[in-house]
Amino acid sequence: MKSNLKWIQLAIVFVLIIALPAFFPSGYYYRVGALIFVNALSVVGLVILIGYAGQISLGHAGFAGIGAYACALGPDYVGLHPAFSVILGAVVSAGMAALIGKPILRLKGYYLAVATLGFGILVSMVLTNERALTGGPDGTAVAKLGLRSWLKDAGVKLSSGEFWYLVCGAVLLIGVWIALNLFHSATGRAMRALHGSEVAARTVGIDVAQVKLQAFVISAVYASVAGSLLALQNKFITPDVAGFMHSIEMVTMAVLGGVNSVLGATLGAAILTLLPQVLTIFAEYEQLVMGLVMILVMIFLPKGLLPSIAARLRGRGE
Repeated sequence: MKSNLKWIQLAIVFVLIIALPAFFPSGYYYRVGALIFVNALSVVGLVILIGYAGQISLGHAGFAGIGAYACALGPDYVGLHPAFSVILGAVVSAGMAALIGKPILRLKGYYLAVATLGFGILVSMVLTNERALTGGPDGTAVAKLGLRSWLKDAGVKLSSGEFWYLVCGAVLLIGVWIALNLFHSATGRAMRALHGSEVAARTVGIDVAQVKLQAFVISAVYASVAGSLLALQNKFITPDVAGFMHSIEMVTMAVLGGVNSVLGATLGAAILTLLPQVLTIFAEYEQLVMGLVMILVMIFLPKGLLPSIAARLRGRGE
């Protein structure tokens, strides 16, 4: 039954990715769809960290910044192809997460939140101040991936929006598949056990520190790959990708949709990515309306949109 549920969730994501373009009124929406997939990928990583393992991070945009700038600097300074720069960013992010995770994951509650926040701010400051390397606040250009030209030579003609929609959708699908498999694995069960009670998890022989670190590293890789995809499709990147507000947006997306649910977090990413597009009619009141929407959701659907709606539907069915 659990295996069937995993494949059903994966099938839902796949069908949505394939079917949505049929409803796009213009090519612009391919870009919006690609941005949703990028945000959803980073949020799925937070589901593993927060929803599975019960650890909070307010600095995860720092890993997105590492991934983004790996794609910007890798081709120029290391001579890597942009695709391999994505891997470089993921490896560096994983190493950084393993390095800082050991000490800061000993903290709990708001101490942990502040420690991760400090890491994100530190990365953002380095990217902003190292002008000679990163371009400073003005940002830097990112090399083209080159895959679209290769496809064109092979007879497959895609616009830039269509290409990145498919690439980001494919990477999101892989990310969702990994997260759902992790949920049902021994490691995933250990993460959920310490989420319920660290004392009880330690009592049954779970290495709490190791499991926390695994969740932190995996979620960092998700954020790094998402940052790389954002940089590659925009062909330009600024330190804002590692900024505090980006970290807050990521956590908000996860909580809004349902931090314990991969599908819910994906829904939260879609809503908060689309809201600014919809609320442009309110001009200067856009942020106010967005905040009001989120407050109402948290009051009336405290577990997040998807889990709360599913629970109410099950209640009606019974």
